Amino acid sequence: MTKINTRFADDTDLSQPRIGHITHMINTAYELAESGMWKSGGTRTNTLLVEQNVKDKALLLAELDNTIVGSLLVQLKDKQTCEMGVIVADVTFRKLGIGSALINTAEQWAIEQGCKVMRLELLTPRNWSHPSKEFLKQWYTRLNYIPKQTESFEKVYPQKIAELDTECDFTVWLKALCLITQ
Repeated sequence: MTKINTRFADDTDLSQPRIGHITHMINTAYELAESGMWKSGGTRTNTLLVEQNVKDKALLLAELDNTIVGSLLVQLKDKQTCEMGVIVADVTFRKLGIGSALINTAEQWAIEQGCKVMRLELLTPRNWSHPSKEFLKQWYTRLNYIPKQTESFEKVYPQKIAELDTECDFTVWLKALCLITQ
């Protein structure tokens, strides 16, 4: 099996074909992962936001044979906490460990920045079970993330409530980074 390489996106990733590929990969993954939750389908980002994430040095990429097959947004929330999100694996390369490789890299980077906690947020439908969200809950639990706080989406993002197609909740998951052996 070919090794999955992870790295922070850099200026070489700002070309239109690469930015377009990353944007398409994210939106395609979210179209599946959040189907039935948004009125707009799975549109999660656009090329301008992806470009800004690259310029901010906040976008991790996973590559397989020099092809970008996954991404993760990571940034410092405060001196103790790092936050990650928009974790995706190209739908044609699932089940290869892409997400785990990205999360491991993000956690290691957070430790190097002096963070003690990794934070992520998970949006789930309130009144029904979404298969991909149930999978993510189990996966994050296996990775030692713990759900800490759940709020209604309308309380957290009242300005975006009209974009939802179903009632949703927003859960913050945390992991103590001191549990990671270096």
